[in-house]
Amino acid sequence: MPKSDNKLPESTPAAVLLEDGTIYRGRGFGAPGAVFGEIVFNTAMTGYQEVLTDPSYHGQMVTFTYPLIGNYGVNRTASESGEVHSRAVIVREAHNLARNCSAEQGWTDWLAEQGVTGVAGIDTRALTRRIRSRGAMRASVYWGDFAEEEMAARLKDTPSMAGLDLAGRVTCAEPYEIEFINGKHRVAVIDYGIKRSILKRLGAAGCNVMVLPASATARDVLELEPDGVFLSNGPGDPAPLDYAVECVQGLLGKLPVFGICLGHQILGRALGLKTYKLKFGHRGANHPVKNLDLNRVEITSQNHGFAVELPETLESRLKSSRTAEGEPAGQAQPAAATCQPTTADQRATAPARTFFEAPPAEALMLGTGYGQARISHLNLYDGTVEGIRCLDVQAFSVQYHPEASPGPHDSRYLFEEFVNDMVVNKVKKS
Repeated sequence: MPKSDNKLPESTPAAVLLEDGTIYRGRGFGAPGAVFGEIVFNTAMTGYQEVLTDPSYHGQMVTFTYPLIGNYGVNRTASESGEVHSRAVIVREAHNLARNCSAEQGWTDWLAEQGVTGVAGIDTRALTRRIRSRGAMRASVYWGDFAEEEMAARLKDTPSMAGLDLAGRVTCAEPYEIEFINGKHRVAVIDYGIKRSILKRLGAAGCNVMVLPASATARDVLELEPDGVFLSNGPGDPAPLDYAVECVQGLLGKLPVFGICLGHQILGRALGLKTYKLKFGHRGANHPVKNLDLNRVEITSQNHGFAVELPETLESRLKSSRTAEGEPAGQAQPAAATCQPTTADQRATAPARTFFEAPPAEALMLGTGYGQARISHLNLYDGTVEGIRCLDVQAFSVQYHPEASPGPHDSRYLFEEFVNDMVVNKVKKS
């Protein structure tokens, strides 16, 4: 029987030490140790196993804002990869229940087996507010026989996430293929840290997949004669991935291309756009995104710390909107919160205003070396680019996760759009 004790030992002091010197004390669970990396927060209420096994979290330490984590256990089918990629877990309450009908093991027992260090009893609201105000930063999470002075000294030598090529660390070692029962289309998947649920969604859409390492060249892909190319999610900074950008540039105009998350950023750089590091990133399952093509809002699952830069015309419009509403220009606050009246009566009666409601079409257009493209989706929290669609070649991408594991299913239609692009391309060639 799996262990189902819901209580953690009280005699395991642990701490979270931020690079700005702030320290949060709690008690340890999982595996004892001292780990270092970038500390981030995730606002999802469920899906803790999927989050920790997502390769996009490689090298990071995850703070869960939902106060109770571990209450439905873990099982083999929920993992998004073969290992835990998050270096540490920070929670308010850690539970080890395994009473769910699908649970095979308690969560904290599983973390201990995986060698993952956790800290519970933390005021995660205060920690999250610190990250939001100061930005994602390096941190140390530790419990066991470690001196605070030693942790502070070692923390200074921890590399920043900016400039790190982590895709090469999580990609597959060798190419492999997966054939699905209803597979009709052959898709070359470039693995920058792909989740298993993405492969499942491609299969459900009627695709067989040929998964290639992140170092694959355009020639490697074209030799397989696929019907389309999928650019996966993954961790780290897209800026140093020149090899990936070069590969995509060699594919544009030759095959339909669909990218998500890191794949979206790589497509953006292949089109000549720039990327940058967000202040604290987007991680959760409730992020509103405006689909400008369909004029509707999608609730999305997100996990990224970098983004594609806005065109200058749209960036200036965002800044002027914030300034007009009383916020200093350039201050990185969510756009949906830029117009907050000062009294309760005013808050109740004031209309919600946001510049996303009707961005002019010309502000969304992008001139690229592969013809015209346009921004197709915008984030309603802070106005960041959430989607790009090329108009003269078959290529599009989104910053969020349409497979949504965990998260809502508002955006699964994108896999069907990718299949439609492949069908159209086959008709053109016939």
